[in-house]
Amino acid sequence: MKKISALLSALLLLATPIAMAQKTASQGIDEYRAMLQDGNPADLFEAKGEDLWRQKRGPKNVSLEKCDLGKGAGVVKGVFVELPKYFADTNRVQDLESRLLTCMETLQGLSAAEIAKTPFGRGEQNNVTALATWIAAESKGMRFDLSQSHPQERVFYEVGKRLFFQRGGTHDFSCASCHGEEGKRIRLQDLPMLTKNPGDGLGFAAWPAYRVSNGQMWGMQQRLNDCYRQQRFPFPGFASDATIALSSYLGVNAKGAASIAPAIKR
Repeated sequence: MKKISALLSALLLLATPIAMAQKTASQGIDEYRAMLQDGNPADLFEAKGEDLWRQKRGPKNVSLEKCDLGKGAGVVKGVFVELPKYFADTNRVQDLESRLLTCMETLQGLSAAEIAKTPFGRGEQNNVTALATWIAAESKGMRFDLSQSHPQERVFYEVGKRLFFQRGGTHDFSCASCHGEEGKRIRLQDLPMLTKNPGDGLGFAAWPAYRVSNGQMWGMQQRLNDCYRQQRFPFPGFASDATIALSSYLGVNAKGAASIAPAIKR
């Protein structure tokens, strides 16, 4: 018995430094982000987005100041934490980026289809990201409260839930493979559980965000794109119903969480 007790004590002593190291790694990443936040390059995209909002552009030479993002023409404060939502003029549920495409097409005369096909980080696609960054910043600190009053909003939530758990691809992955339970990590980084409110500034409440690892600003559409890439799925398309449905599911689950967007990520 003494030998067994001694062995158990030794194992506990060995396990303690490992647990401490894991905790320290997680805390270190948080401290790293906190240090970078003061000089977050997202500020540059935010400034660009604000300028683009007021700038007369496109074939019609018009600004976006009459764009209705859900709270009336020209109102930006508070809209981010209520999107995606149903819009009667398009008869569809839209997230921030798809709604911006609508305004850019109807107000400025730009082609929403062409912008959607543009690679991330280039041309008008880059401008959509900048606009989304500024608009998100106008709701920083506010809490998510997505509507589920319209039938289409409820449908999109349910479709998004099914997509979240849908497995496939060469690795038989789903969104839930990484974000369906507590305590998962990847490359020393905690993976938030997104089937419920993960907490302030986590998951849905942290995007758009600046990615330090590749020096790029990512909106939620690009974040979902990369998730599909990692699952070895074909990307469903920018501003598609599939990506908006996933955002609806994540956004409704984030109810009550405070937005920290635009954030900074590894």
